[in-house]
Amino acid sequence: MKLKRSGCLRGKALAEKTTNQPVQSAATGFEASEKSIVISCPKENVTSKFLAPYTTFSRIHEKSITCFDISSGGGLGVSTSTDGTMKIWQTTNGETRRILEGHIYDVNCCKFFPSGLVVLSGGMDAQLKIWSAEDASCPVTLKGHKGGILDVAIVERGRNVVSSSRDGTARLWDCGKSACLGVVADCGSPINGIALDVADSAVELGSPEDPPSNREIGTKGKLLLLAREDKKLQGVSLHSRQPVFLFGGSDAFNCCAFLSSVHILAGSQDGNIYQLDTRNTQTPVQVTRRSGAPVLSLMPFREGYITSQGDGSCFIIQQDLDRVIELTEPDSDPVYKVALWEKLIYTCCRDGIVRKYLLSNL
Repeated sequence: MKLKRSGCLRGKALAEKTTNQPVQSAATGFEASEKSIVISCPKENVTSKFLAPYTTFSRIHEKSITCFDISSGGGLGVSTSTDGTMKIWQTTNGETRRILEGHIYDVNCCKFFPSGLVVLSGGMDAQLKIWSAEDASCPVTLKGHKGGILDVAIVERGRNVVSSSRDGTARLWDCGKSACLGVVADCGSPINGIALDVADSAVELGSPEDPPSNREIGTKGKLLLLAREDKKLQGVSLHSRQPVFLFGGSDAFNCCAFLSSVHILAGSQDGNIYQLDTRNTQTPVQVTRRSGAPVLSLMPFREGYITSQGDGSCFIIQQDLDRVIELTEPDSDPVYKVALWEKLIYTCCRDGIVRKYLLSNL
């Protein structure tokens, strides 16, 4: 187990000597086991836990893993890499099940449909592709963007999907007809990340100027978040295409996520994590900065969230910020993405390793 940026050499030494049984030291504030160290300061009511991987997979790809996802059943993973491949693999042992071939140039994003049997991907070739996880066939290709696709979102069960691109647009697609249903937003700036969820009833989403297609399924009441390169976080109504809010940050936004129907998160290139209330986005609820490294991914977790950053750090942040769990081992290699399935957290990293962390003791 590796500890970084903590300065707690005594804690590391203690961890190296422990077995599966916890060891408590009241004098030092350390508690250690084979896979974790807890450092607490009772006077300040602050606790930090360092958690080592339960297991690692180093042979899925030969180079950096840039994006991945875990199926709804937890048995399969899909990942993209700078080695030019996209693969489906078993989460139990990392063995490759399928190789998905068809994109030209790099594949930037991949995501399982809710069924766990179908995969959506987007690449620098400006194409979206839909794949069968069972036989690696690609029955659907969606074309219309003029720049590389940077992120994707799936609307409910997947009759419709949303994509964002370097061309500055976010588009809504009909998977059954392989057609674009419309441009949801045209920002004039690359959209690095998107998130989609139901908006709070107090948020005004507007009405469509033109009657929507009957091929739109599940778009009503949905708010689409756009993390933009031009330092803006934008909210757009997916159904009406009307802008909801526009928030200016300190640097380019890389990612965004919903904490709830009211509260949202956005991570910037300079390391800031903004928490906003969608009912009033003029002033952030909170701005958190763990380090100056770019925030690369965000996802909700229990009463808080998980963030990964460009310096290799990956934190589970509790809502009160007095309890922080750090997922260790990547050192200074960027952690590009985090995925969660039940009590397991998976991360993918520039070093080409998928790490699996067991959260049964949290």
